[in-house]
Amino acid sequence: MQTTMQRHQRVDVADVLRGIAVAAIILLHSIEHFNFYSYPDTAGQSTWLNFCDKAVWDGMFFLFGGKAYAVFALLFGFSFFIQYDNQRLRGKDFRGRFCWRLVLLFLFGNLNASFFTAEVLVLYSLTGFILPLTCRLKDKWLLVLACLLLIQPLPLYYAVRAACDPTFVTPSVPTAHLWAQTFAAQQNGTFLETVRVNLHAGQLASLAWAWDNGRVFQTASLFLFGLLIGRRGLFLKENLGIWNKVLCGSLIAFFPLNGLSAMLPGFVSNPSVLAPLSLTVTSLAKFSFMLILVSGGLMAYYRTRLQPLMDKIIPYGRMSLTNYITQSIIGSALFYHWGLSLHDDLGITASLFAGMALFILQFAWCTWWMKRHTHGPLEYVWKRATWLK
Repeated sequence: MQTTMQRHQRVDVADVLRGIAVAAIILLHSIEHFNFYSYPDTAGQSTWLNFCDKAVWDGMFFLFGGKAYAVFALLFGFSFFIQYDNQRLRGKDFRGRFCWRLVLLFLFGNLNASFFTAEVLVLYSLTGFILPLTCRLKDKWLLVLACLLLIQPLPLYYAVRAACDPTFVTPSVPTAHLWAQTFAAQQNGTFLETVRVNLHAGQLASLAWAWDNGRVFQTASLFLFGLLIGRRGLFLKENLGIWNKVLCGSLIAFFPLNGLSAMLPGFVSNPSVLAPLSLTVTSLAKFSFMLILVSGGLMAYYRTRLQPLMDKIIPYGRMSLTNYITQSIIGSALFYHWGLSLHDDLGITASLFAGMALFILQFAWCTWWMKRHTHGPLEYVWKRATWLK
């Protein structure tokens, strides 16, 4: 039985989760120097600072690598349900309008890609067409399709074929020359040169990386899971009991999957079997950990006294598009050659503090802005452009 939410209702906990996800993305991008892997020489650096750098890198990627983006994708599908169902209640079909909305997102994504080569909005705008194509399926078929996409069907096929045929080589898109172009522009290019390279070589490399690393299938799956969450009203407090089961199941699944991912290289020698099989297992492990984060966040919001504190990040979550794009602009200006070129000055730990400072500045601005407006700047443009006659 489909659960329909009240028209126009915002689910505050979704904005909380979205805000936390974008904040985590900022911190990850900061220690990566916004996909510019150039760092100061650490040979003469003290032992404790080298330890801090490794602890920060490993800790941040264990907690948020591949998970913060997944939460963001899950909420994208959830937001589609809210918009689609609101229009359904008015007797309107939102599917065509949402396709136009994806075209607009593609433009926003290319704006973001001008500064940052590993952005996800273009991928979302392309993969997002699965939502209007499937939104009228019954829940059970949506769940089947989401699970099928989640297990990475193409890499699994490659693994099985390579296991049966030792001569088979897992195909991949050659991107080394594209990444070399983006690195050269980040290291030595002017602003216009960086934009030009990012929009061509950077975008091709980013999309190819997403394809080779299973992000296309996983993103589509997460969109459908988000749609199902909206249909079933699972973000509402009365359905919190379901997340207890999700948390238990995710904890049971994560540790063996994570352990298996680490063990595979020691037992599978054929790289054409190992690569796609590792991709599938790692993807499932990250999905399990993402569910731990989401269910834990929901329980903290509804069952503890942290709700007033967590509510403070709601303005930040409601301005996620603005924050995501402005962080790319600021990060590029901080670390790339066309800006302050701090990649040679800030190590991993220092870059984490820079990311924290950027989050605090964005958070303060969002809090001020949302007291005076109903939408963030780019969110307002996106909404108005969506409903152009």
